Amino acid sequence: MSGSGRGGNNRRGFKHRERDKDNKKKAGDNVRFDKAKGALVDRPKWTAPKISAEPIPVPECPYCGKPIRDLAAALTDKSSGQAVHFDCVVARLAEKETLERGDTVTYIGGGRFGVVHFSNPQDPRNFTIKKIFEWEDKEHRADWRRSLADHYSIT
Repeated sequence: MSGSGRGGNNRRGFKHRERDKDNKKKAGDNVRFDKAKGALVDRPKWTAPKISAEPIPVPECPYCGKPIRDLAAALTDKSSGQAVHFDCVVARLAEKETLERGDTVTYIGGGRFGVVHFSNPQDPRNFTIKKIFEWEDKEHRADWRRSLADHYSIT
């Protein structure tokens, strides 16, 4: 006999069969599922959101003058609040700072950049952050980001 006490193949005894039949739920007990319809009853049917007819605006970068096609990767300019290319921000910070050998300007998250020193450029796991630049304010959301979010969000 196995450890469960039910005999071979983990079977339940015949004497419990009638008791188990009485305890089973009836077909109409589950209100969420209507077997005749084959669907959930209390949930509304999903409808696709309506796509906005107006196109997404394509602003120009104030640093390079080229259009910003990927607004999701764009950042907000500190002084004007306009959208700027991510690469333009990195280039601007790199030319302002005097970088030593092994230093790079890197995005470190949360709207911040840093001058990062890699002691061994082949091993990017070992680094030290020499200086941090707060580029975007977490508390204030730019107007162009709001309009972009409104284009995609329906809630």
